Order: sequence, then C-alpha cells, then structure tokens
Amino acid sequence: MRAEPAYRLLREQLRDEIGAGRYPHGVRLPTESELVARHGLSRQTVRRAFQDLVAEGVVYRVPGRGTYARESGRYLRQLGSIEDLMNLSQDTTMEVVRGLTRRVDVEAASRLRLDDDVVHTVVFRRLHGAAGHGIPFVLTTVHLPGSSARHVEDSGALKTGAVGTHTVIGLLEPHLDEPIAEAAQSITVATAGQDVAAAVDCRVGHAMLRVDRLYSDSTGRPVELSVSHFLPEQYTYRVTLRRSR
Repeated sequence: MRAEPAYRLLREQLRDEIGAGRYPHGVRLPTESELVARHGLSRQTVRRAFQDLVAEGVVYRVPGRGTYARESGRYLRQLGSIEDLMNLSQDTTMEVVRGLTRRVDVEAASRLRLDDDVVHTVVFRRLHGAAGHGIPFVLTTVHLPGSSARHVEDSGALKTGAVGTHTVIGLLEPHLDEPIAEAAQSITVATAGQDVAAAVDCRVGHAMLRVDRLYSDSTGRPVELSVSHFLPEQYTYRVTLRRSR
C-alpha cells in the first residue's frame, strides 16, 4: 500500500488539533521552523501543509507574525446567488467610517449611468465578530444614485460611527419599486491606500482583493455600486457555479 504523503499527515494532524481546540480562534500555530524540528520534516513539506490549510480556510497568515487558527465557518464566504450577497451581514459587523453624503464622482456616476456627476456615498468596514473586539477584513465604498439614496438618506444605520449587522443593499431593496435582479461583479488585485490600510490594520501598499459589484433592478436600472477591498489573510472568497438547466 502506498504511504500517505507527509504533508497530508501533518495537515490532518494540525486540522484535528485546531478542531479539538488546541489552537483556538486567533491563536498562533507553531512556526515552520518549530514544526520542522518537532516532526523531522522538510520545510517544503511543512509549507505545503500550511498552504492547504490556508486554501481550506482553516488558518490564515499574517505576514511577519505567523499562522493563526480560524474559528470554524467564520472566515469562509461561499456565494451562489444574489441572496448570498445580500446576507453577508449574518456573521459580520458593519462600522460606518464616513456616513452617507452627497458628492461629485465622475467615475461612479458613469458606472451608475447617471445624467449628472452627483452620487451619494457611504464608506464602512466589516469585522468578523462584535464591534470593538472583531477582526476587520474589508473596507467598502458604496455609491448610490439619488433615486436610491432618497430611501435611506435619513437612516441612522448609515450615519458616521453607526454599528450594525446589515448591508446597504439589504436596507435599500424593500423601498425600491422593482426588486434587485442582477449583481454584475468583477474581481481584481489592488494595493491598500492609506484609508484601506488604516481600516483593516495592514501596511500601505499591501496586496488586497478588490471586488466591484453593480446591482441592478428588474428593469436593468443600476441602483448601487460597491467597491470593496478585502484583506486576503482574513477572507476566503468562494463562488459556486451551478449548471443551467
């Protein structure tokens, strides 16, 4: 019988130890050097085991600090429908950094297909866990056309400093004449500017996962544009593609 590769055995051992509570959420695992010395393995073998655990969402890595255990189910976001997007708030906390304001933004207005350059913008970050104790993982800027913003402009949930468990699109949709029917999404790599770095506690220039979403109603009219910068160490993004019937 063919022997199980060493990296798989180590991966399973670490996964079992995390599951058993030996390394609770946020606790640093042994370093590669420590595991090499402890198990008599090569550094390449240990690194491969860590890479698999990161890909599975079991652990996350903080450059210069180490590898940390993740709370089961907390950091993996699996998406398969618009409803999944709109329910992002179920296990996260939203903190409003800059409340909803009216401003000129030529690019955002163009993407929202507006006749003028005026949009309404709110900036917030999300955290895994409760405000004040959670781990920040994304900074999001949401742009709304005036026709959408009028429904939520008096909402206390979108004021600077507000904290809650909701999404902007979730607050907005009940007031729309037509339901949300589409979310066009693009995913690219970007670097953290000063605002992003301060919000998610990383260095300026750190590699980020940028996700742009343009929500449209059943008539095809854009109702919200969101631009998010996710911290890769704190967020696993998975999309399920279903075959059409």
